[in-house]
Amino acid sequence: MPSADSVFDFVIVGAGPAGCLLANRLSADPSCRVLLLEAGGRDNYPWIHIPVGYLYCIGNPRTDWCFKTEAQVGLGGRSLGYPRGKVLGGCSSINGMIYMRGQAADYDAWAAQGNAGWAWSDVLPLFKACENHHAGETDSHGAEGEWRVEQQRYSWPILDAFREAAQQSDIATVADFNTGDNQGCGYFQVNQRSGVRWNASKAFLRPVLKRPNLTVLTDVQVDQVVLADGRASAVKAYWQGKWHGFAARREIILCAGSVGSPGILQRSGIGPRKLLEDLGIAVRKELPGVGGNLQDHLQLRLVYQIRNTRTLNQMANSLFGKMGMGLRYLYDRSGPLAMAPSQLGAFVRSDPQQATANLQYHVQPLSLERFGEPLHQFPAFTASVCNLRPKSRGRIDIRSADMTAAPLIDPNYLSDAEDLRVAAQSVRLTRRIVQAPALAAFSPVEYLPGSALQTEEELQEAAGRIGTTIFHPVGTCRMGSGPLDVVDDQLRVHGIPGLRVADASIMPQIVSGNTCSPTLMIAAKAAQLILKGAATRINLSDRSAIPTP
Repeated sequence: MPSADSVFDFVIVGAGPAGCLLANRLSADPSCRVLLLEAGGRDNYPWIHIPVGYLYCIGNPRTDWCFKTEAQVGLGGRSLGYPRGKVLGGCSSINGMIYMRGQAADYDAWAAQGNAGWAWSDVLPLFKACENHHAGETDSHGAEGEWRVEQQRYSWPILDAFREAAQQSDIATVADFNTGDNQGCGYFQVNQRSGVRWNASKAFLRPVLKRPNLTVLTDVQVDQVVLADGRASAVKAYWQGKWHGFAARREIILCAGSVGSPGILQRSGIGPRKLLEDLGIAVRKELPGVGGNLQDHLQLRLVYQIRNTRTLNQMANSLFGKMGMGLRYLYDRSGPLAMAPSQLGAFVRSDPQQATANLQYHVQPLSLERFGEPLHQFPAFTASVCNLRPKSRGRIDIRSADMTAAPLIDPNYLSDAEDLRVAAQSVRLTRRIVQAPALAAFSPVEYLPGSALQTEEELQEAAGRIGTTIFHPVGTCRMGSGPLDVVDDQLRVHGIPGLRVADASIMPQIVSGNTCSPTLMIAAKAAQLILKGAATRINLSDRSAIPTP
């Protein structure tokens, strides 16, 4: 058990996907002492591991920070729940388990902006090295890594019909979304092992917990990074009822995510001058971009009532249905309890002028008003569609110097006119797919937003009424060399030696798909950069850089 003045080579803040991977990679060198700090608890809650248990993890303070956004003008004044993992494995313990890399063009765009080493050809080997793909080693996939990728274990006739309807609507069927161009319709591959969620804790942390040079602490609230002569040298944290200081001879790496990492920087006096001064925080390094550039995927959940088939709605609302699902899962880890939230996906262009697919569908054999509420009583499916490259930008900032205060989260959804235009196109495209012959046998009727809405203005208003986050916040510690960028292409915080950020917050632009596996890639890249760097250690023998508890 570390003491209050413990010294390590590396201190990693946050045991989400990025932190778990970094702890694994950096502690592989037995000469390095590594400390991993997690503000949440252990990932021993049973519903984490049963795939359908995400319904009981999102909005549950045992596993979710239960953040809320500010009231969103673009959403008719609504405030949204903003789930973030509060447990080892972070969001990989509560997310949809979809394995998705994005598009090659996403990473090539990062590199084109001056971020050397981040093109698709650079990051593909990192994806592959982490991957344990069910189909084995190929040009596109790896088989020797820790991040398990499998096919789903259950199918639904309504989803097969939607895929056929997409094909009839000129959307080709594809088998693999992860070869660089994800356009088409098909079933998602998932991060599961034999019907059980495979989170980052299982993949990267548990196998190395016995390493004598790795220390993992949970329920540790990191307040700030402590600077000594301008260099990051320690973190101040609250653990087991006391303040502690944990010092780093080499580096501190923030992996607290797009909500947590900018908050720690701001409390450390690293961020926008006006914000810090207004909160009474001494400015140690003015970086106006900290907390800005927030991007997220806003999903429009179109719900269709159907006939002549069963969906999860009927099964989950029946005692015998629930019993059957439980018995099936106990028998062979399949059936509805093994489901990812979304089984079928599609990537399409909202209009022919788009260079690559800019819309993503998550199609589900269920429906509900909103997450956390019961499923509808009637049979239905949901075609959730999101704009992959929104123009709207928001912010995440601290509200006070008190680390226990909830952050101010303002995604600024649908504030850009282009996002409203794409939203209306999304509804029209979904209607065209649903009207295809393959779905006619199920007599689909639009429940949300309602087929009576037809004009551009009506559809844009409807988007604001039914839109909700798909839980992909990125960009709040943006990578680049401009005046609003926070880290360089080595992930080093500008002007603060010994401090890096390695999580989804560094993305200059959001990737074209789900963000968990790209976050793992970012951590793998960080490990590569750190391990290739000079093994510089600072002398902390006098404990001068360690904060007094």
